[in-house]
Amino acid sequence: MRPILKNKLYLYLTEFFAGMSVMAVELGASRLLAPYFSSSQIVWTIIIGTIMIAMALGNLYGGRAADKDPNPDRLYRRILIAAVWIALIPFAGKYVILGISALLIFSVNSNYLIWSAFAACMLIFVYPLFLLGTVTPSLAKYTMENLEDNARIIGTLGAANTVGSIIGTFVPTFVTIPAVGTAITFLIFAGILLLLALLYFFSGRGRRGGAIVSIVLFVLGGALGWRSHFAFWKDGLRYEGESVYNYLQVEETDESVVLSTNVLFGVQSILPKRSRFTGMYYDCAMAAPYMAGAAKKQERGVDFDLLVLGMGTGTYGSQCVACLPGVRVEGVEIDGKITALAREYFAMPEDLPVATYDGRAYLNAVDKRYDVIMVDAYQDITIPFQMASVEFFTLVRAHLKDGGVMVVNMNMRGTREGNINQYLADTISAVFPEVYTADVAHNTNRELFASCNPEMLAVLARNLEKIGDGELRGMLLRVSEGLTRYEPGSCVMTDDRAPVELLSMRVIDELIRDEVAWYREVYAQYGLRGVLGSL
Repeated sequence: MRPILKNKLYLYLTEFFAGMSVMAVELGASRLLAPYFSSSQIVWTIIIGTIMIAMALGNLYGGRAADKDPNPDRLYRRILIAAVWIALIPFAGKYVILGISALLIFSVNSNYLIWSAFAACMLIFVYPLFLLGTVTPSLAKYTMENLEDNARIIGTLGAANTVGSIIGTFVPTFVTIPAVGTAITFLIFAGILLLLALLYFFSGRGRRGGAIVSIVLFVLGGALGWRSHFAFWKDGLRYEGESVYNYLQVEETDESVVLSTNVLFGVQSILPKRSRFTGMYYDCAMAAPYMAGAAKKQERGVDFDLLVLGMGTGTYGSQCVACLPGVRVEGVEIDGKITALAREYFAMPEDLPVATYDGRAYLNAVDKRYDVIMVDAYQDITIPFQMASVEFFTLVRAHLKDGGVMVVNMNMRGTREGNINQYLADTISAVFPEVYTADVAHNTNRELFASCNPEMLAVLARNLEKIGDGELRGMLLRVSEGLTRYEPGSCVMTDDRAPVELLSMRVIDELIRDEVAWYREVYAQYGLRGVLGSL
């Protein structure tokens, strides 16, 4: 036995850092998967479930292996392997995710998100966490000298693991990921495990070849991974980083500056360089102020107040200010880093007030009423349930002035019965008697306009007549012609029951089937070579 094992403190530290690393990897897994599969409750369930599977199998194997061959070299060799594997995740993980996604997109017809995320978790995270799962039963074998104090030793090991897990939960979330990113967070905790194992192997005589190889592989993984970025196929990004809530990416082209908080799914905010308008859903949502009588209020010199829940970099608010001089815009954005990027890259004025707060919590905290409230807090499958319930929309209604309008960006347009947009529209219809929708041209977004004013369309028509800007007037006329009165059903969501992730996933499946139908035909006829040739 190596001399270091005579010190029980070292064994308890092994347990402590193993527990810490498991939780750090779990939180890192959520950030690694989020840009590709979202950070929804579904993805979190998959991460937690697969990690629990890995830990359970590791516990079983570790106990049997320690009884069969109580050689500590085997345990610390497993820790070395886990450390190297975790260090390689920042570099190799994204390629594994994209490879799995590309493979499954041709073979899975439903629940694509679940299968892809589950397969990615199994391939990337199960093995190293299985190895870390062997730590506790193995250490129990090495630490226990007699049966008289076995309960105390097991309790101390459990406490060390739990305390380590607590620290491993808070440090990545509040310190390392916001400060240095997900990739370096993986490297930090992999380095801790590596150092722990190296102390063991260099503490006495014995083979050290595996330890030296591990050092080389760790350095290689660190060199490849620490500068690695999620959107590795893109060049010339102005900014790429992470906040407490999001992966963030700013890309600039000749036409615009774009913020993405999700690599594979759309655009969060945009600043066009050559036009006031974006050609996206923000243009369609411009109808809301005119439904609330903005032009007439301007003419009379009456204050017009607009609130954006999910401000992003201020695309919608900026358009409203450009087209309606004097409008007073306020924003709520839960991610303060996005607001900072808005000031730096998207020309958001320093004097435009943006509260760093959850949208619903903000409404609960203020008494002010608004002419228009824009709800733009939904992104792909990530829909905060607390901002999709009848209780939330009732709160929005209470903060609207007489004749006020709520506009909601529903960013996935489904066609099948029981999709997320139907549930949202039915829920809103349970609160607002007047509900109209309009599909946004050339993308999957659908805008919903809701009010208690039965004359909202008549108000829009009268205000359009007062617009002297031909481009703006023409755009809003097209929106007006595309408005459809919504006929409500009974699919109402509440705070108690709002299965937004599962409903959204159905729409994602539908969108994926539509997008890849042609490629599937090519694959069926010509195989993978035919698909690659058609790209």
